[in-house]
Amino acid sequence: MTSEPLLPGDPATGPEPAAPADVVARQRAELERLRDLAATTALLERAKGVLMAVTGCAPDAAHEELLRRAEGGNRSLVEQCWLTLGALPPPRERPAHPAPPPASAGAGAGAGAVTGTAAGERASVGTGDSAEVLEALGRALVRVGSPHELAGCLLDRLAPEVAADAVLLYEQLPEDGLALIGHAGVEAALAAQWRHVPPVPGLPALEALRSGRPRWLEHPAEDRARHLLIGPPPERWLTRAWLPVPEGDTARVALGVLRRRDAPFTPRERKLLRSVARLCAGRLRAFDSPRGAGAGDVSGTVQAVFDALPGQAVLLTPLRAASGEVTDYRIAAATPEATDVFGRTGRDLVGRHLLENYPAVAGAPLWRGCLRALETGVPYESEPFAYQDAGVPASATATYTVRAAPLGEGLVVTWLRYDPVDRQEQRLADVQRLGNLGWANWNLLTGEIAWAAQTYTVLGLRADRPPLPLERLPELAQPEDTRPLARAITGLVSRGHPLDVPFRTGTATGVRHLRIVAEAVTAPDGTPVEVHGFVQDLTAQRSAELALVESERAMLLQRGTLEAERALAARLQHALLPLPSKPVRLAGLRVEVAYLPAQAGIHVGGDWFSAIELPDSDALFVVGDVAGHGIDAVATMAQLRFTAKGMVSTGSSLTGALARLNQLLLHSRDGQITATMVLARYDPDRHVLAWAQAGHPPPLLVRGGEVRLLDRPGGMLLGATAAPVYESLELRLEPGDRLLLYTDGLVERPGEGLDAGFARLAEAVRTHGRSESGSLDALLAAMLADERRDDVCVLDIRMPLEEVHDAPAPPVTDA
Repeated sequence: MTSEPLLPGDPATGPEPAAPADVVARQRAELERLRDLAATTALLERAKGVLMAVTGCAPDAAHEELLRRAEGGNRSLVEQCWLTLGALPPPRERPAHPAPPPASAGAGAGAGAVTGTAAGERASVGTGDSAEVLEALGRALVRVGSPHELAGCLLDRLAPEVAADAVLLYEQLPEDGLALIGHAGVEAALAAQWRHVPPVPGLPALEALRSGRPRWLEHPAEDRARHLLIGPPPERWLTRAWLPVPEGDTARVALGVLRRRDAPFTPRERKLLRSVARLCAGRLRAFDSPRGAGAGDVSGTVQAVFDALPGQAVLLTPLRAASGEVTDYRIAAATPEATDVFGRTGRDLVGRHLLENYPAVAGAPLWRGCLRALETGVPYESEPFAYQDAGVPASATATYTVRAAPLGEGLVVTWLRYDPVDRQEQRLADVQRLGNLGWANWNLLTGEIAWAAQTYTVLGLRADRPPLPLERLPELAQPEDTRPLARAITGLVSRGHPLDVPFRTGTATGVRHLRIVAEAVTAPDGTPVEVHGFVQDLTAQRSAELALVESERAMLLQRGTLEAERALAARLQHALLPLPSKPVRLAGLRVEVAYLPAQAGIHVGGDWFSAIELPDSDALFVVGDVAGHGIDAVATMAQLRFTAKGMVSTGSSLTGALARLNQLLLHSRDGQITATMVLARYDPDRHVLAWAQAGHPPPLLVRGGEVRLLDRPGGMLLGATAAPVYESLELRLEPGDRLLLYTDGLVERPGEGLDAGFARLAEAVRTHGRSESGSLDALLAAMLADERRDDVCVLDIRMPLEEVHDAPAPPVTDA
């Protein structure tokens, strides 16, 4: 709750209902002022009595001595009085009922005056304890060196007396806003957030400074509705007091005492806080007043030098906390051109604080650089950085570079602000550097030539050489490019034809591929008078183009070689694997064969098959796949195909044939070739199919509407190990059975496991090949809808529903 309404009424509209309350508030304030004056007078009389008792001087001389000491120590008269009283020895125990003061002032009038004054002072303050608090505070204030230290000292002394939880000191700015100059009991982040406060309505600290009367905020709900409270959250401090620190008839600093206690300030607490505010006035003046020159104080000399210097520079003296940590900087000297965000210049900046003008600097790299310069004595130079100027009518972001150099106990800080022209030139230089080009101008009338620094770099010339006239540029070109460049320049300067000409030039680092683009500025009659253009280095681009052409040429040559190899392999494969035009019958079985080469690539694979009738009327079925492609794969395929047929035809078992084929691969071509294979021998008398495999996908059986993969007997792929183990199994075929032998190209897909491929094959067989007349072409179309990355070979073996007695088949019906 405040001592006056938030917004005073307009005098032009007549008296408001709150006018009587305002009059009462003013009268109470005046009464409080008179009481404070009486207390101050009592304190002054008591201090005069002490001097009179100690020195034996007259009252007027004692008063003059107090004034002299206050001025010499840069303190207020109230501070000096408390210091004088604090120099007395501790008082003895007071009796329970002290005797009244003497009625007359005789020879012992001095002592009597002291005693009587002390009693009157205690009566005005309220209790003896408050006087002792002020006395101790007066002695402690002498040792503080900054507003931050002052706030900490006040919090230490007021916390046990008025339950203070935080202390804030706000200074009124020339623009009528507020700047936080000291704080204690408040987090650094919150202090930074509230460091600058604009002159908005409802700000208690600003109201206290404008009215010259304290503001007591003791009703949280009403205060939140009527005032702008420091937070977050505002409910953190339930009661607050804002008191102006008097400086004669005015006040520029407001003292804030914030409490978590939800209770009004007692009369004693109010009197104590008003006395504390008066006691702080002299200490605050001492912070802004120049001290006597000491051994390390060079501000006066620096200011005299700064007055004669151009540019922007200031001398900063650090303000330290009790721990020695730098909390801010005070501007001790400034050049005439130094300007802050509020428009103050030169000597008007002296006495101001750095964070008052540039709050965002706290904690930034610039702040850390200045601290490092203070600690190490090594000057700090910042990189260019952007800073948003605040506090001006329109905020603007500017780019600065700052240098801080130690001087005595302070820092000389100079800064340079880049204006838009500087930034534009920097951007142009960056574009030229990144584009590896440089601009050039030729005035054809005056002969004046202007080149960018990058132009010399592009042309490979030294920057200390004069720029070349336009007609001499062909001298830089290689002999083959001199004439085209000279012809284009002639057309430009004589007829104004724009030019865009590539040419080569020799430099210390080799031949460069350059490009010159230029156009002419003509007079009204069409005569060229000036040429604007740029020169660009295209060496890297040209080198990449030549490398690409060479790579394409090599690729075409390699592709031709591979195409020839593919054609040869394809012819060889076709000669070795002739495909039957229709299904054939072997040992009572219907056999259909399909072979599909891969659609991608230019290589021929090693997939192969064999289906023949053996001398004993049995049928041999083989499907194999040699790893790799090309001529080597086809040659290995032919070797395995004919060897397998020969061994089985001469009586070798299936597993024995696989073991010998494995040895064949191990001893051919350094054992670098592997292959998979499935061998099957069908006995038509017993309707039994015996089969073995070497790392090959299992056959697929279709029987009575059921589709399943056969369990594979053991067997390693051929050429993988010197001691493989091969096993065989038997399968009795029934009428209507269908058996598929295939290579992995039928089921493999990139990014897909074999189990998914097997499941897809089974589903395709159920859909397209369940009947006896099911087409192998339809099955392959369903399985191979996408691009094939590998060859596919399939043997489709079917047993008819009824046994068919065909004419004897040829001895060999190899497909």
